Parts: sequence; C-alpha cells; structure tokens
Amino acid sequence: MKSKIGIIGSGNVGSALQKGISKAGYEVRISNEENVAEVAGGADIVILAVPFTAVDDVIKKLGNTVKGKILIDATNALTPDFQLAVGFTTSGAEELQKKAPQAKVVKAFNTVFAQNMESGKLNGKTLTAFAAGDDESAKKQVLELEKAIGFDAVDAGPLANSRQLEALGYFNIQLGYFLKNGTETGFIYAH
Repeated sequence: MKSKIGIIGSGNVGSALQKGISKAGYEVRISNEENVAEVAGGADIVILAVPFTAVDDVIKKLGNTVKGKILIDATNALTPDFQLAVGFTTSGAEELQKKAPQAKVVKAFNTVFAQNMESGKLNGKTLTAFAAGDDESAKKQVLELEKAIGFDAVDAGPLANSRQLEALGYFNIQLGYFLKNGTETGFIYAH
C-alpha cells in the first residue's frame, strides 16, 4: 500500500508535486494556510513546499503532527533578496531537523524547477532528483516516490549533504533567472 502524502504549500512547487504524485498513484492532499495540521496529521509523508522564510511559522502550525513521519524539505534556503540563507556549516534541512526533532527529515526536490516536478522529465530527458537524509528507511521511501513521479532518483547521502543540494538549487535559480537561461533546464547525473 502506498503512503499517503500531505503537501504543505499550494504554490508552484506544491501544486506541481501534487500533480506528479497523484499521477504516480499516491493519495495526496495539499494544504492551504488554515489546514496545515489537518493535512499533515492525515499523511504518512509530509512535504514542506513553502518559502524558506515561512518555515518557522509552518513548523509551529505542524506541532506534533510530523512526529515519527518523513518530512521532505523541498525548500530553497534563500533570503528574500535571493541569497543563500545559511552557509556551508549547516543547511536549511539540518536546521529543520533541529526544529522538528521527532520527524525524519529528507532533503529532496529543491534542485528541480517546479514545472518539471510533475513528470521528472524535460524535453524527453529524465531529470535527476536527489534525496539526502540520515534515516535510511525514510530516504529509501523518498527515492521510491521520486522514481514513481518519473525522476532518476539518486541517493545523496546524509542530511549534511543538504548543504550541497541547497547550493545546487541556488545555482539552478541563478542559471535560470539571473543569468536568463530560463527554467526549461535541469540537472542530469550520469552514473
């Protein structure tokens, strides 16, 4: 039986993941600002798809609803002026794990532009989606979810490697928006 998925955040990322996960045959619910705890409470896996600046507020709303559950951090740890919010001695995902210590945090999906999250494909090519986490069972389930959507799912090691994934997500944003290459781009890890 497939896990029930709860997505916190109904913006571009949350909406795209909802479509892709639904097509993969999972039961999925997406939250608005009022029903965060309800959506998380009814899920086996919770995906955090909100702006990084909203994480603290969302964690308060989640309360104990993520206790013992997989909490996927799909955020990009950026400041409002599009700079990295944390350096290379920690990551947004590691800080999230400290704020939700009873959850099993896995960093995933942050290196992919939203419009490619629905299928894991771009111009007929399969994109790579990474997953980094300290709980091997949780990370395995996230890798399975990525594969089910259509990505080439790659184990990126421990949660500390989120430091590099967040920098890679930031680089993707720089390439797409600031260097004006557009968002019809993505990463493929040849292995």
